[in-house]
Amino acid sequence: MTNPDPHPVETVCAPGPGAAAFELLEPRDVPLGGLRAMTVRRTLPQRSRSLIGAWCFVDHYGPDDVAATGGMDVAAHPHIGLQTASWLFSGEIEHRDSAGFHAGVRPGELNLMTAGRGISHSERSTRSTTVLHGVQLWIALPERRRGIDPGFAHYAPPVRRGAGWSARVFLGRLLGETSPVRPHTPLLGAEITLAPHAELEFGVDAGFEHGVLVDSGELALTRIVADAEPGAGEPGSPESGISVSRTRLVYTPVGADRLRLSAGAAGARVLLLGGEPLGERIVMWWNFVGRDHGEIAQARADWQAGIARLGVGDPSGAGDPDTAAPAAGAPATSPGAGAAARRASAPGSAPDPERFGIPAGEPAPPIPAPALPATRILPRSAGPAARSPERTEDS
Repeated sequence: MTNPDPHPVETVCAPGPGAAAFELLEPRDVPLGGLRAMTVRRTLPQRSRSLIGAWCFVDHYGPDDVAATGGMDVAAHPHIGLQTASWLFSGEIEHRDSAGFHAGVRPGELNLMTAGRGISHSERSTRSTTVLHGVQLWIALPERRRGIDPGFAHYAPPVRRGAGWSARVFLGRLLGETSPVRPHTPLLGAEITLAPHAELEFGVDAGFEHGVLVDSGELALTRIVADAEPGAGEPGSPESGISVSRTRLVYTPVGADRLRLSAGAAGARVLLLGGEPLGERIVMWWNFVGRDHGEIAQARADWQAGIARLGVGDPSGAGDPDTAAPAAGAPATSPGAGAAARRASAPGSAPDPERFGIPAGEPAPPIPAPALPATRILPRSAGPAARSPERTEDS
């Protein structure tokens, strides 16, 4: 899935500050675009929290009536420095990418695409899909692995069942199940379903931070720390809990040995995410994860050079940047602002039109990249998510 924001803000994602036992993250609605736009609920990144392990992006959508919204229709778009993890609860999505992989995304099955040094892909709900419901996740690749070749993995995890619960572990290890898919940093990803008033307690890696996204129902999450001194509400307390309602994502830091999920009267379905803290600063802009502004600018220039050969223009007005009209909804610019944007967008080397490629059999033109912010990013050391100074809203 692409980031549909027409004016995305560069976001520096760094290890967050010390946290309380829990941090509740509220979603914000983001339309995918078009007159009948399908809307996603974005819970990561946010001002207060930009990473959970290496998980850096969480879009939750549906249940979506495809007849009313048109479903998902995302043309070819690029990625670098990350992996995309697609997980559905209902419906089906067709995936095509420039590395030659063509696959269906179905409920209960993981599709994991590795962008590495560069890939492009498209995603469209199938004709047979009437209701689309799922989560799109991004995983930041660590410094040592972010330049690898693109790739793709598919895994249909078995269903593990217990008294009042079921689980599918698609990444990492949990509840006696281990996914064969090997991420590039230690991670956990699982779907857990609870019957009404059911409770499930399980061990977790104390070196992981965790996030629980509630897809349906509501639940109480309890964090259990072995051999801890009493101190209610603190990360090191023996037990501390929080109630979480539908569409919310709750974060809990490293140190927990066990987690307990307690469902309400309607039961609950959740996505459990976890991982070792990444320990690296990353820069996110549009569909790119890099380490600095120059790397992002280079990726944008390479993508635009490739799609220009297909007749797709640059929406930033690169042909005459000082006089081009701003895109719909863009902030007004002063004379010379186009030149500033051009300087900010200048790549470090000549654009490489072959870097990303285009998936075979695409029925629509690829998506051009938005214009980069006119002001180069100024990293900040305080807080988990620093942004370019002229814009402060979430990316």
